[in-house]
Formats: sequence, C-alpha cells, structure tokens
Amino acid sequence: MSDKLASLYPDHLATIKARHDKALAATGYDHFVAFAGNPHTIFLDDMDYPFKSNPHLKYWVPVVDNPFCFVVYSPGRRPKLVYNRPVDYWHKVAGDPEGYWVEHFDIVSIAEPEQAKAHMPAGGRSAFVGESDPMFAGWSFAAVNPPELLNQLHYDRARKTPYEAECMREATVRGVRAHIAAEKAFRAGASEYEIHLQYLRASGHMEHELPYGNIVAMNRNAAVLHYMDTEREAGPAAERYSFLLDAGAQVNGYACDITRTWSQRDDEFASLIRAMDAMQLRLVAMVKPGVDYKDIHLETHLQTAKILADFGFASGSPESIVEKRISSAFFPHGVGHLLGLQVHDVGGFMADPSGTTIPKPEGHPYLRLTRRIETDMVFTIEPGLYFIDSLLDEVRKGPYANDVAWEKVAAFRKFGGIRIEDDVMVTPTGVENFTRDEWARQG
Repeated sequence: MSDKLASLYPDHLATIKARHDKALAATGYDHFVAFAGNPHTIFLDDMDYPFKSNPHLKYWVPVVDNPFCFVVYSPGRRPKLVYNRPVDYWHKVAGDPEGYWVEHFDIVSIAEPEQAKAHMPAGGRSAFVGESDPMFAGWSFAAVNPPELLNQLHYDRARKTPYEAECMREATVRGVRAHIAAEKAFRAGASEYEIHLQYLRASGHMEHELPYGNIVAMNRNAAVLHYMDTEREAGPAAERYSFLLDAGAQVNGYACDITRTWSQRDDEFASLIRAMDAMQLRLVAMVKPGVDYKDIHLETHLQTAKILADFGFASGSPESIVEKRISSAFFPHGVGHLLGLQVHDVGGFMADPSGTTIPKPEGHPYLRLTRRIETDMVFTIEPGLYFIDSLLDEVRKGPYANDVAWEKVAAFRKFGGIRIEDDVMVTPTGVENFTRDEWARQG
C-alpha cells in the first residue's frame, strides 16, 4: 500500500472518531460496535458464499475479508479491534494484523466468535451495527442497527476524507488498467468470457474481490443494464459490432466504478459514442458545490433527447422528446450514485442527519442520488443510451409512436447501447475526475 495512505490514515481515523462521537451523543448511546459479519453457507451444501465485510467496519480498518471481527469504540477511548484467528486446517487463517493502521488500535485475537463477548463494552448503552446473529442474544446490546444512529453516520459518509479519496484513486489505477486491457482483448477478437479473464488479470483481482460483478457485454447484450452472463464463443468477426464494459476495482474496500463503450468500426455508432462522451463531459462540468444533483439528471434527459434528434432517432425539440417520455425509453436509469465503501454508497437521498429524505423527481424512479452537492462527495456521472426492446415497444404502442424513426432504431438494435461512466470528487471550485485523470496517465 502507498506511503500516502499511511500518512493520511491518522487524520481519517480522527474524522471517523469525531463523526461517531457526534452521532452517539445525538442518539443517546455510549458505545459503538461494528461486526464484520459471518459467512453464509449455500443451501444444502458445505461451501460458503463469498464473504463481504460490513462497510461500517471497513470504515475504521482495512479488514475486508475476515469474518467474525469487531470494532469496538467508546468516545474518549482508544478503539479496539477484536480480530478473528481461529484454529482451522480446512481454510487459510488470517495473518496477524499489520500495516499503518495497527498502531492506532488495541487488538485482541479470538479463536471462537463467542470469545468476542468478553471484549464488548461494559456498562452504558451499546449500539450494535451489522448483521445480527443468534449468538448475540444475551450480549446486552441496547439496540441493533438503530436507525437514528445509522442516519447520522450515513449522512456524513457522503463526504470522503482525503484517505478515502486516495483509496479510490488507487482503485481507479487498477480499474483503468484493466479497462485498457479489456478493450485490447475486444479488438483482438476475444469472447466476453476471455475479456473478463483479461480484466481480472490486469486488475489484480480474484472474481470475489471485485466490488461488483463485471458487465462484459458485446452487441445486443449491452442493452441489458445489469448483464451478468459471459458468452464463451467470440462469434464471427463480421458480427462483432460493439462492446460495453462496466467494471470496477477496490483498494481497502473502497471502489471505483467505470464504464466505457466501444464500436468495432468507425461507423455511425462510433459517432454516437463520441457524442455521448462529449455530453458526459458537459455533465461533469456542471458539478460544483451547491448544485442540485437532480438538476444534472434532468439535464441528462434534455441532452440525450438532443442526441436522439440529431442522429435521427426521434423528431421534435429536446423538450418535447423529454415531455413525451421518449428519452426515458432510451435512457431509463439514473445518471449516477454516491460511491465509496459501497458501489451504491449510502446516504444518497438524505436531506439531513435525522433521516429526512429528498424525493426523486416525478417520473424518474431509478435515480439514486437526490442531494445537493457538497465538497468532498464522490459519485458517478453515467449517462446512457440504449435500444431496449421492452421499453421501445411501450413507445411504439403509445400515442407518440410516430415521433420515433423505427427503421433507424431497428438498424441500431444490434449495438445494444452506450454507457459512459466516470467517478468524480467534488472540490471547492468544481470537480476532480478520478477516471479521466488516470486514463490520461495510462492511455
């Protein structure tokens, strides 16, 4: 891990302590306990699903793959890590904790999960945060996942510390490197499956270490927003038209989330990608403190509608194409989401730390971020334009069917669609584009 992370971590920890101090005081709790989680066994099997640690624990320590760990914190006291080191000859046991963060914690090792009970706070009211388990009965927690406490913590988590931002920059180094390798594999004629393997190799990740399942979609598969299959056969060269890759990487549990789309040829679809790319950059340029994120989403529909008209997919003004909800058939998802310890990070709808929510704009049910933009937020900007049969069929059956050039749409169905996604951090004067900056360094 970089020396920079080591230098930034103490201030990060101080911020995390201050946020928890404030949240505990506001909600009447004396202690905070975060549980990493426990493995889950596959039904009728003796193997577990891949383990994902509780983000509330990863917020404190970069322990991302060891179940049955606990962070225990009481304001004014040194935080404690209860670290799981079982006696186990079936699986590799986690090594001793090491790294720049260890000196900041009292660390105790346990061989059995039940031994952690002896290291829980004594007296006062303890708030437990994480996946509950029957073994915790009788551990005297005052509350399990109390919403009033989670609201306080989730609201603050939208603003990243410099340490968190650096973790995400380092994740972006891996993600961009892997995207470049994947494009080369596509150009070389690889199948979706082979491209996925190249991505894993270039990112340095095992599949279970990815922050989310890779979307590796060629041709019409790109019209499936969460396409999780991977075709094993590459198909004839003449039938390779397009490639959409939505894939990330992680460092210390912090994610990057990147999407790019390529055309096999320098054709009209390639021109459409260039138009979408230019639009995406205009949307990124809108980002600055005080801007309502909902306005960026609504502007995305207007600009998408203009592209639909410019390329002859729809007729009328951009405003009319949006009003008739034609743009929603081509762009059905939100323009982005908060990013951090989770790919779709928490707190995206919160008006304040009490949990009051900000509604989504009417007619836009899939937008994941409705807050006003603040300095140090990290989120995605990811407009898309797709040729999705089920959504277009609804337009064809509706009153505005004549506003769509159906022959032109039919000619583009083979491409599936386009999505361009960058990860950006809000600065006092605008934005730092993690994705573009790193692509410029590597590309």
